Amino acid sequence: MQFGKDVPLRLLVVDDSVEDAEAIVNGLRNRGIAVRPGRPEDVDALQDLLGNQSWDVILAAHDARTVPLDTLMQHVDASGKDLPVVVLHDDVDSARLVANAASGARGFGLRGQPEHLHDCLVREWTDLRARRALRKLEAHVRETDRRCDALIESSRDPIAYIHEGMHIRANSAYLEMFGFEDFDEIEGMSLLDMVASQDVDAFRALLKALSKGEAPPERYKLTAQNLDGDTFPAVMEFTAATYEGEACQQVVLRKQDLNAGMSDEERRHLLETDQATGLLNRQTFLKRLEDSVADVAEHAGQQVLLLIEPDHYNRMLQDIGLDASDELLAACAERLRASLAEGDIVARFSDHQFAVLRRGSDHAASMALAESLLKAFADAVLTAGHRSLNATVTIGGVQIGQKIANVSSILGKANQGLQSAMGVGGNRVELFDPGAADRAELERVQAWVDRIRDAIDNDRFLMHYQPLVSLHGEPLEMYEAYLRLLNENGELVQPMTFLQIAEEHGLLWEIDRWVVGRAIAVIAERAKAGHDTTVLVKITEMSLQDDTLVKHITEQLARHGIDGKRLVVQLPESKVSTHLRAAQGFQADVAKLGVRVGLEQFGSGLNPFQLLNHFDAAMIKLDRAFMEDLGSNPDNQAKIREIAENARTSGKQTIAEFVQDAASMSILFGAGIDYAQGHFLAPASPEMDYEF
Repeated sequence: MQFGKDVPLRLLVVDDSVEDAEAIVNGLRNRGIAVRPGRPEDVDALQDLLGNQSWDVILAAHDARTVPLDTLMQHVDASGKDLPVVVLHDDVDSARLVANAASGARGFGLRGQPEHLHDCLVREWTDLRARRALRKLEAHVRETDRRCDALIESSRDPIAYIHEGMHIRANSAYLEMFGFEDFDEIEGMSLLDMVASQDVDAFRALLKALSKGEAPPERYKLTAQNLDGDTFPAVMEFTAATYEGEACQQVVLRKQDLNAGMSDEERRHLLETDQATGLLNRQTFLKRLEDSVADVAEHAGQQVLLLIEPDHYNRMLQDIGLDASDELLAACAERLRASLAEGDIVARFSDHQFAVLRRGSDHAASMALAESLLKAFADAVLTAGHRSLNATVTIGGVQIGQKIANVSSILGKANQGLQSAMGVGGNRVELFDPGAADRAELERVQAWVDRIRDAIDNDRFLMHYQPLVSLHGEPLEMYEAYLRLLNENGELVQPMTFLQIAEEHGLLWEIDRWVVGRAIAVIAERAKAGHDTTVLVKITEMSLQDDTLVKHITEQLARHGIDGKRLVVQLPESKVSTHLRAAQGFQADVAKLGVRVGLEQFGSGLNPFQLLNHFDAAMIKLDRAFMEDLGSNPDNQAKIREIAENARTSGKQTIAEFVQDAASMSILFGAGIDYAQGHFLAPASPEMDYEF
């Protein structure tokens, strides 16, 4: 499961001290968890929070007086929600542990041990998400069973489920074929009763073999007989299945004359083959993959799955024409066939994606195979229609072993590797090997570090700009700058792909310098063109650790001859609250240059207005969580009005981002928010061309 910045922890803190609660929240954020906190001030507020909002974990001080622990547990039980409670202690002894368990709390945390508290909360959070996922999965299974029953019942194919040779389920087409009107007439009847006497002995032997666990034949020819004793030639197709938790066999029985004119081999080939490429189709490949994974799980061994996509496929279609798409895919399939060994399994897996499965392949052999396929395409000329072209491919793969003997996980990891490799330019391989995951991860991270350093040194970063629209007063030309990375092929890479790696390797301060320097240069370019433009940029807390960025801003403003008031530097509220002295010093230094400092993600803390008493932010940007379903969320509307009123009183401007619709705009206008931005108004783009 994924945790951290992309998955917020909705934490309800029950503690008499706001400062202590805020310290806990900030401690979790410093460990990489995006916390959405709440704190009830009394029992009525607790009841309101439990009834109207969704929470993941409750952290309750054992000695809280505003909401005593016993009262809290009663309200949690009454809510009927699966909501784990972790009790916060200064220290513990056996008596407290026993009382903790008796109260119904799921765990305890120590106030003076932040690592222990973090681990305890994450453990309960993980368990909760697993329980939620299980409930969701069970609901999906029930719905899938219902749909399967409906599909089986409506199928024109006669279908029955057989357990130990007896009928346990049959659809209408099956009953009609044998002359029955209701399943009650056939329930518990032996399948042997449907077989003509001359074939009974052979079919009995088949049933005995199936009961011993032997694999059924794909097709079995026999003479069947109906309720009236009339016989007809038929073909049975067996598939292993489960029905109401019992292992059984699904039997599809067709009259043989329905398949006349085609041999078994021809029919099987038609069912298993993709007609455009001549490769196996997706369904057949998945069955082969399931068999291979089951074999690995039971007998160990190693295999490899590769997912392969042509690079820039849509661009190639534009060049050769949509009508030649099948010919392009057929050419790719032929190139694959020519590059693989005889025992390899290859299929068209989706629209323009291919899959290869090779048995008995260790990591080195799998990498060699993938590299050989890359070279085979890079060196080849493909013919599609009247056009000849060179097409490279990208490959995402998984080394299949007992550590990942699960089809869904294998396909997910392979697709993740494919998308990651395509994101950095394509014509490369990303092969996940769970047996060497640490090594693979180190190599992947180092590759990203090298790309980031190259982007800093060779100016491969660029900016996209999104306008901020004034809701009150005279419109000003104002944009927020967003960082993007340009890869080796001139394609955009989103910041979430690389910023965490940059943070882990101490590169954020260099990125901050590039961002600020580029923003000042853009402001200067706009000024020369007659535009009075203000640009907002984001920086990280890494730039607060010394005066390097302040000196860089000073040098760049002097170099371009620009007034610092046109630059607004933004810091996250949570980072300022945990680096307050450094943030205060930074704000004071850049204020001398006219540069303003803003707070973003504002309102996510327990008491955000208290921070404004210590940090003089010129602008505050609301946390994006306030914009979720704003039109139907009165709590968020009230919070936005409160923030706007407090900001207006203290002379600070407010910004709402991620505006999604006209209704939200109306609410923001009525609340007194100063600026709005979002895709509803204009998306971020490389050009500053918004008509203010």
